[in-house]
Amino acid sequence: MNEDHLARVVQTMVSQALPLALAAMAGVFLARALLPEGRGVYATITTTAGMAIALGHLSVGRSQMVFWPVRERRRFLAGNALILGLTLGLAAGLVALGVVLALIPLPAPHLMIMALATVPFGVAAVNLKGILLLGSQNGLVNRSVVTAALVLYLPILALAVVGRLTLPIVVVCWSASTVVPFALFVRSLGRSAVRGEAALAREQLSLSGRYHIGPVAFHLLLTVDVLLLNAFVSPAEVGLYTTAMAFLSLARIPTDAMAQVTLPHQAVEDESSAQGATLRTLRLNLLLSSISVGALAVASPTLIPLLYGAPFAGSVTPLLVLAPGMVAWSLLRPVEQYLVRLRRPMAMASVAVGALAANLGMNAVLIPRYGAAGAALASSVSYTAMAVAEVLWFARTAGAGARDLLPRPSDLRSVVSLLSCAGRGVRTVLARRP
Repeated sequence: MNEDHLARVVQTMVSQALPLALAAMAGVFLARALLPEGRGVYATITTTAGMAIALGHLSVGRSQMVFWPVRERRRFLAGNALILGLTLGLAAGLVALGVVLALIPLPAPHLMIMALATVPFGVAAVNLKGILLLGSQNGLVNRSVVTAALVLYLPILALAVVGRLTLPIVVVCWSASTVVPFALFVRSLGRSAVRGEAALAREQLSLSGRYHIGPVAFHLLLTVDVLLLNAFVSPAEVGLYTTAMAFLSLARIPTDAMAQVTLPHQAVEDESSAQGATLRTLRLNLLLSSISVGALAVASPTLIPLLYGAPFAGSVTPLLVLAPGMVAWSLLRPVEQYLVRLRRPMAMASVAVGALAANLGMNAVLIPRYGAAGAALASSVSYTAMAVAEVLWFARTAGAGARDLLPRPSDLRSVVSLLSCAGRGVRTVLARRP
């Protein structure tokens, strides 16, 4: 890992550490103010809106990566990202609203409507973020992450301190934080954000539509257990499960940063360079996730009841069951960023659909009997199976063996350097604060 790559990863890690630190603090207050049932209702609302965003973006980002190497088409990709994002997002939000009103019983439907109103902006932000990352504008993307986190969590923390934190206020904050990245990206891109090309848009939709089955299946794999727990058990069980997932999400800081910074290196024309970048990232992510997930799992029996309160002690078991799957999850993003190059969308979709089908089958059996722990087991097994399938596919394509995939001493040195630099970066940020 060269110095520039290391610096970008550290920058991204630091920018993600602040939001997750705020999320961790806010999560404690949310848990104590809303209790498991209220936390479960909030999770159901945001999961539904997030699902609409995932369905609505139609994987336009995949087509952006495919067309990015063609320089003469780049200038229209940003405009198409905005136009397609708002259009597809509006359609997805309306469809989700109809489904929710017809099928999902909630004590606060007006809050669901508020969250779904942000879907067009969320979809457009996903598309525009892909353009910025392909252009190596990691700084702006990182600032958007921090700004959105401040908009979401600072009001929650302030109102919690004075004892005025309620479910409607939390949903308002979440909705505002969904719109903020969109505003920042449009302002930065300026006129290029509205210069689209209809012919390119049609090509993008034709290609991304075929890719979209896989991302939709994957998003459902990550979120459907929340809705199933709400339907089959109770919102309180959703609260326990989502608390475990939120605690484990701290482990994603270094691995998500690594995958984000590697993306431009995987979108180059030279195939061997893209394969080499993917191999290095897989090895480093395996090391980083094993260390971070392991540390959180060991600390969870003490920290979760201490931080969230005694009612959330039931989150520990699902967290421990989910931990191996979270290690596997860290490999999915970098390997899929490479597999897009192969232009085999249906093959990628079949892996995700297979994992989702297995997950649904296991959830149908395990959730009614074991609740949150059953959902965690189904998720852990299906994440691992999907990661193994996609990594083996990449390995066959790249002609890589087990030695190429397993971490080396040089990778361990890179991880030590990365963590050391990240620690210095956090200390520098804290030292600059008044």
